[in-house]
Amino acid sequence: MTHTSRTTTLRGALLAAAVLLAAGQAPAHAAPRHGLQGDWLHLTVTRGDSRSTDTRGTLLLCDPPQGHAHAAEACAELAAVGGDIDAIPAASVFCPMIYAPVTAHARGEWQGRPIDYTRTFSNGCVMAARTGGVFALDG
Repeated sequence: MTHTSRTTTLRGALLAAAVLLAAGQAPAHAAPRHGLQGDWLHLTVTRGDSRSTDTRGTLLLCDPPQGHAHAAEACAELAAVGGDIDAIPAASVFCPMIYAPVTAHARGEWQGRPIDYTRTFSNGCVMAARTGGVFALDG
């Protein structure tokens, strides 16, 4: 058997295997890839600059509320704005003018729509004032 015929045979076998796998695994109704039902967000807060390793995270589930210390509050705030974190009303608080950056990231699904939110705030106080209980990961 020559190198060309081996390559052709191997390509044919791989193509046939791919077709069989694709045909056998296509469900009638596609299930969510993440396996979660309802409204959910994977939340992380990173303190420091972009190279920081000080990241905390949790999974916020809202049907029923669970996942972090302020899950019920966070779910209620998100429900009031249709999952749009930027639309959460800012709290009227005075925050120190200290630069200690925090980056908030949320990825998930709200009312069937994908959510991918990332913002860097000048400090944790500003983040809390702008995002309510959503990123209040510390108990």
